[in-house]
Amino acid sequence: MKNTIPVLSPEQAIAAADAFREQFAAGSSRRDRSRQLPYREIEQLKQSGLLALRVPRQFGGAEIDMLTFSRVLSTLAAGDPNIAQAVAPQFTNLEKLRLYGNDSQKKRYFSHALAGGLMSNAAAEKGGNFIGDVSTALQRLDSRWRLDGRKAYSTGSLFSTLILVTALHPDGGRAAVFVPVDRPGVKVHDDWDGMGQRTTSSGTTEYHHVIIEEDEILPAPAFGQRRTHEGSFAQLIHSAIDAGIARAALEDACAYGREHARVLRDSGVETATEDPYVLHTVGEMAIQTHGADALLERGARLLDKALEASYRNASSADRLLAEASVAIAEAKYATTEASLRVSESLFRLGGASATTQAMNLDRHWRNARTHTTHDPVSYKARAVGDYYLNGTLPPINTKI
Repeated sequence: MKNTIPVLSPEQAIAAADAFREQFAAGSSRRDRSRQLPYREIEQLKQSGLLALRVPRQFGGAEIDMLTFSRVLSTLAAGDPNIAQAVAPQFTNLEKLRLYGNDSQKKRYFSHALAGGLMSNAAAEKGGNFIGDVSTALQRLDSRWRLDGRKAYSTGSLFSTLILVTALHPDGGRAAVFVPVDRPGVKVHDDWDGMGQRTTSSGTTEYHHVIIEEDEILPAPAFGQRRTHEGSFAQLIHSAIDAGIARAALEDACAYGREHARVLRDSGVETATEDPYVLHTVGEMAIQTHGADALLERGARLLDKALEASYRNASSADRLLAEASVAIAEAKYATTEASLRVSESLFRLGGASATTQAMNLDRHWRNARTHTTHDPVSYKARAVGDYYLNGTLPPINTKI
């Protein structure tokens, strides 16, 4: 595929994200109410260059730093967290390609991203823990392979051109397989029915006798043996989305307080914006939101530092990657709490009108509650505590 999208500078990326945020926010409530999938919006993102921000410079990309990247994704999520989540697998897939792909695969699939392609993923399977209980499998067919299986929570699959499918390899272990969405035997179902994040296209995908070429198979390393930035990067993405939800809820709370909230007779003031309890509530919401943003920024900065050491093969790289993982675990805990508490506190500013379907303000809490179930933050708090109390480095996995 030929490059067709712009390669953005950090300043251009932030400006583009800000513009998309305003556009996405204007239709986010309507899309949520009617469960209207954001095909047009994601197509615009594909052509903007934002979805290829992490493509390495040696392959023609911007290789944007993690701090800028986290700000971009959080900004998009503040506009519509469904859209931010739907395109998130693209970024984790590009990092897997960077870490584990051969030269031919890197050239092919980084070029795919630079041409406006979108990669979703299909890893989870219902009834298992997704890491060990994988039934989707590859089978050798002379010089080619066959893929068979069924995946749940295939986020973004209806918008994508490729799906990265986790499968058992007959030689042992797992592999990730680049599967074109339009290949015979691939079925993508629009059956996601979560109470929140309704338009992420996180439904079921099926693979029936799908023919796979050798160069479409990305070997996965033995689990838990090599510390990389893969896990902390994935958690940075989730943290950025939660931070964006909190920010959107805070902004809607302020707008509601100025325009709709009723003043109580006992308050002794003329408007809700003068009510000390309203001011206290909004103040708490702002503190929670901005505190989470600060921890997200700290985690992104430490990940940038760790990656710099890792690319130089510095002896400090493993330690720095672990420290970045701890910092991002802190950010994930904080952004989880902020997104939930801020989106719930919004309803303390007004009466029953804040709960009407026409306002649809509950979408912020539904989005937060749905997205934050992705990883149990209690394990993150435990890992953070073990690090600070006992000096124990966090486990090597994609959840912490």
